[in-house]
Amino acid sequence: MKTLLITSDFLRESSSLSFPRMHSILWRFHHTTGRTHSYGKAVSDEKYRDPFKLGRKDLKNLYEDIQKELRASTTDLREMCEYYFDGKGKAFRPMIVVLMARACNFHHKSSGEVQASQRSIALIAEMIHTASLVHDDVIDDANSRRGKLTVNHVWGERKAVLAGDFILAVASQTLARIGNTTIVSVLTRAIEDLVRGEFLQLGSKENENERFAHYLEKTFKKTASLIAHSCKAVSILACPDPKVHEIAYQYGKNIGIAFQLIDDVLDFTSCSEQLGKPTSADLKLGIATGPVLFACQQFPEINAMIMRRFNLPGDVQRAQEYVLQSGGIQQTTYLAQRYCHEAMREISKLRPSPERDALVQLAEIVLARDK
Repeated sequence: MKTLLITSDFLRESSSLSFPRMHSILWRFHHTTGRTHSYGKAVSDEKYRDPFKLGRKDLKNLYEDIQKELRASTTDLREMCEYYFDGKGKAFRPMIVVLMARACNFHHKSSGEVQASQRSIALIAEMIHTASLVHDDVIDDANSRRGKLTVNHVWGERKAVLAGDFILAVASQTLARIGNTTIVSVLTRAIEDLVRGEFLQLGSKENENERFAHYLEKTFKKTASLIAHSCKAVSILACPDPKVHEIAYQYGKNIGIAFQLIDDVLDFTSCSEQLGKPTSADLKLGIATGPVLFACQQFPEINAMIMRRFNLPGDVQRAQEYVLQSGGIQQTTYLAQRYCHEAMREISKLRPSPERDALVQLAEIVLARDK
């Protein structure tokens, strides 16, 4: 069985690759690896730990603790803030944070217990993420999220914006209480990236060769940056070694980009009941994601649709059909696999521990998820 080894050069350069070059790399990847999960299969044969079970003890009462942080004086604000913190979310980001904390702690001093400040990072990451969802739903005029009506649909746009702002404010207060200026600097960079990523999503590139780099940069800032910087933050609290900080950051970055790439695939392949939101949502918002950009190679007529943001009657349906007829979904999945493999490579530099192995396993779970 061939094992795919991905060089960090590919991932450092990926955001600046022209589209034809990226397409060529992925074609070679597909035709030299044989199986989609060749590397993943190799690690699956070992007894890797379930990340959800390992992270559960540190995430107990996570949402109750967030709700305590979000104590609000007005009834409406309290209800809005608690609306998404109902304990029904995947807690994907907090889980990565606590597993990374344990893995880095064990690497440095052979003790995997999570510090109170590290667990606070898990709460903060979930609050920042949820605040961004509230704001995104206002921008997108969305009416459903996680299988229920959005805050803006229930309480209106003005109150939804204020609720998102309040959650961010409380997250900032929680961050300040950690009392570490380096950690504050790291996590506020993630908040900045969220805003910059939203601006990137509002625009598009006329030059076809620049679009993929634009897409990857947007994907990093809107999704991966928060995961990457949260992982880096807990690693800084774990030990003083900059090499460990970089490992944690690179793992979070790569797993975050892969997570979003699979999310973009599921927007075409999953039903709305599974996703908890309408499918083809990005096309309806005028956004061209990986499957669409790859499909352009076989169906150049999509380029005109991208520039008009799919706003003519029939554009969304035609674009859907082109994507499903092309190799766009498969190629986006291959790209997600490359990022997952790089995440595995990075985290494997840490000393072996159940949590380190669970983070490896998590990369496989990201690739296999259907919602």
